[in-house]
Amino acid sequence: MMQKKLLSFLFLLSLGIGLPIFSQTLPLNKFATDQKIPKDWLLDNQDYKARVDQSKDGKEIVLQNGLLKRVFRNQGTIACISFKNLINGQEIIRAISPEASLTINGESFNIGGWLGQKEKAYLKQEWFSKMQADTSRFRYDSLSVSPIPVYLKWKPKSWASNKQQPTGKLLRFHYTAKQSVVHGIEVRINYALYDGMPLIVKWVEIVNRFSYPITFNKVTSEIIAAVEEESAVVGASEESVEEQGLTAAQKKQLPAKGMKVPEGIYIETNYAFNNAMRYPLSDQTTHWKVDTSYTSQVNYNFRTPCLLEVYPDKVYDLVLPAGQTYSSVRTHELLMDSYDKEQRGLAIRKMYHTIAPWTTANPIFMHLVSKNDTEVRNAIDQCVATGYEALILSFGSHINMEDTTPQNIARWKSNADYAHSKGILIGGYSLFSSRRISDEDDVISAATGKPGGAFFGNAPCFGSKWGLGYRDKIKLFFSTTGFDIWENDGPYPGDLCASLKHPGHKGLKDSQWEQMKIQKELYHWLNELGIYINAPDWYFLDGTNKIGIGYREVNFSLPRENQMLLNRQNIYDGTWNMSPSMGWGFVPLTKYQGGGPEAILEPLQDHLVDYQQLMVQYYGAGVQACYRGPRLYDTDSTRKMVVSVIDWYKRYRNILNSDIIHLRRPDGRDWDGILHINPKLKEKGLIMLYNPLNENITRTIMVPMYYSGLSNKVTVSEQGKLKQVKTLNRAYEMSLTFQIPAKGYTWYVLE
Repeated sequence: MMQKKLLSFLFLLSLGIGLPIFSQTLPLNKFATDQKIPKDWLLDNQDYKARVDQSKDGKEIVLQNGLLKRVFRNQGTIACISFKNLINGQEIIRAISPEASLTINGESFNIGGWLGQKEKAYLKQEWFSKMQADTSRFRYDSLSVSPIPVYLKWKPKSWASNKQQPTGKLLRFHYTAKQSVVHGIEVRINYALYDGMPLIVKWVEIVNRFSYPITFNKVTSEIIAAVEEESAVVGASEESVEEQGLTAAQKKQLPAKGMKVPEGIYIETNYAFNNAMRYPLSDQTTHWKVDTSYTSQVNYNFRTPCLLEVYPDKVYDLVLPAGQTYSSVRTHELLMDSYDKEQRGLAIRKMYHTIAPWTTANPIFMHLVSKNDTEVRNAIDQCVATGYEALILSFGSHINMEDTTPQNIARWKSNADYAHSKGILIGGYSLFSSRRISDEDDVISAATGKPGGAFFGNAPCFGSKWGLGYRDKIKLFFSTTGFDIWENDGPYPGDLCASLKHPGHKGLKDSQWEQMKIQKELYHWLNELGIYINAPDWYFLDGTNKIGIGYREVNFSLPRENQMLLNRQNIYDGTWNMSPSMGWGFVPLTKYQGGGPEAILEPLQDHLVDYQQLMVQYYGAGVQACYRGPRLYDTDSTRKMVVSVIDWYKRYRNILNSDIIHLRRPDGRDWDGILHINPKLKEKGLIMLYNPLNENITRTIMVPMYYSGLSNKVTVSEQGKLKQVKTLNRAYEMSLTFQIPAKGYTWYVLE
C-alpha cells in the first residue's frame, strides 16, 4: 500500500522560496494489523460492502464491511465482544458493557451486556463462559437484518455533488422487559453499518406497550469501555472548573484534567447546538467518563477518561405516551486510523458527503437587500444575466414570512412564480431565537421564574404557543408560495424553559428535548419538500444544508484589503472538518455593521479588481458567499466580470466543490493556498494560490498528490493553458514553481 504523507505541513520560507517539510503519517497502531491492509477507502471504497454474518451455533453475530468489524455474542443476552478497526487492526473496546441503559423513577435498568469481568484492561475469549448475562430485567428476544432505512427523504432542487442516499445494513436487536415495573416496554438496539466507510450509527428505540404514559429520567444509548490511548499516573494538579466545590468522592468521578480521550473513534450525534459553528463545541451528548471498576489502569486515582456514554446532557424527564415509540439520538461512530489532522478531516467530510448528501448541495446565490417587489424582480433578472441560480432576500429586506394574510402570501407567490419562470430559486430570511416576544411566550429562567437568561438573553420558547405558531406559519408560507430556500437565523440554540404553561413541553426537564423535536420535525418537513436551509448552528444531520464558515461580522467593516486576507483565513480554518458546500462566507456589496467606503464594493464599477478577487477567493474554494446588496452589477463591464467568474466556476464546479487539502495558511507574509482534490474526476486537482505582498513573487513548493489517486505522472496547466507533464516522487509529491503578481492570484488544473 502507498505510504501516506503528512498533508497538513509546515513551511520554512527562506530566501523567498517556500520549502515544505514533510513527516511520515503513522496510523494509530502501526503494527497492530494481523491481516492484509485494505486499500485506502478515501481513494476507492467500492469494494467495502456491509454484511451481517452468524456463526453456525447462532451465538456470534458479526457486523462488518472490510473496514470495521463489530462482533456480538448471544450468551443469554447480547454483548459486544469486539469493535475492531480493520484498517490498522486496532481494537476499540477493552471490556464488556451494557448495550444501553434506561433510568425510570430513579432506578437504572441495563439492557444487554454481561456481568463478572474482573480485569477491565483487556478482554480474553476464555473469560466468556465464566461471565453471566443479566436477564432479570430485559430479555433478549431476536435480531433482524435489513437495508439501512432512509433517515431523511431529501428532495434536491439545486446542484449537488452527491444526490444518492447511502446504503448498508441495519442490525437490530429486540428486547422485552421482564421486571414488573417495566414489563410493558420493548427496546430495539439499532446498528447501521454503511457501505464504503468505517462508520456505524447506533440508536435506541423504546416502545411503550402500557395503556398509560411512562416517564424516563434518562436514556443512555451507547456505552463503550474504550481502550485508552495514553497512560498518566496522575492528571494535572490544578483544579478544573468542573471540580470546584465538589467533594473528594465527586471529584473522582471526573476525568483528570489534561488527559486525552481516545482518538481512534470519532463520535458525533444529531443533537448539537450553541452557535459555535463547529461540532466539537456544539456537542451535547458525548461524555468521556472514568471507570472506577477498571482497577488496573495506570492512573493512580482511576481518573482516565476511557468510558464513553452517550446521552443528552440536559434532558431529565421524557414522557412517552401509550403505544408510541421513543427514538434516541443517533450516534455516529467513525473509526480513525491516523492522528493526522488532514486525514481525519477528510474522513469526517466523507462521512457527511455520504450519509447527509443534502450537505453537498451548493446553489449559486445572491443575498438581496430590498425595499419593494420591483427590486426583487430586478435582482432576479440580474441573476439570469450573470448565471446565478438563486436569490435570498437578506435580513433587513421587506419580506415577512410570519405574515400569513392572503395578501402577503399572494404577493410572495407572485414573486416566486416570476423567479421560477426565469429558472431562479428564491428564498428568504426569518429570525427565530434572538428576539423578545412576550412574558407568556419567552423562555422562562429556572433561577428567577421570569423571562431572560436564555442563550441570547431573551428568546421565545419553541414549545410556547407563539413558538408552535411560528412553526406553522413557516410551513404555511413555504407550502403556499413555492419558495425554495429558508435562511433560518437564530435557530433553537438549546434553551431550557421552566414554564409549566407552554403546550409544547411539560416543564424544565423535558423542555430542551421537546424543543429540539419541534425544530427537527420542521427541518425534515422542509427537506422533503425540497427546501434548502441555511442556519447558523450544527443541525446538518437533521436537514440543514449550510452553516456560517466561521467569521467575525464586524470584520466586514474593515477595509477590503483586510477582508480579503481574513476571508482566506476563514476559508482555510473552516474547511478542515467541513466540505466547501457546507459553509457560507460574506461579501458586503453595501455597508454592513459600520465601516466606510473602503469597506464596501459599491459603486461596483469602481472596485472591479477587489470585487473579482473576492469572488475568485470564495468560488475558488467552492464556498458560497452572501453577496449582500441591491444588485450584482451596475455597468456592463461589471456584468461581464461577474459572468466571467461564474462561467469559470461552473466549468470547474465539480473539482472546486471537492475536498480541500490545506497547503499554506494565509498570514500576509508570503503566498498562501489550497488544493482541491478528487480521484474520481478527470480533473484530479485544482490549486488556488495567492500573493498578499506588494511585490511579484516566484516560489517553488512540493504539492501533496496522494489523495488524487495518481501515483506516477500528472498533467499540469496554469489557468487551463500550457499543459506540462510532471513526475511524482516516491512520496506522491509534485514540484511546482509558480509566479504570482503583487496582490494577485493564480490557479492550476491537475489531470
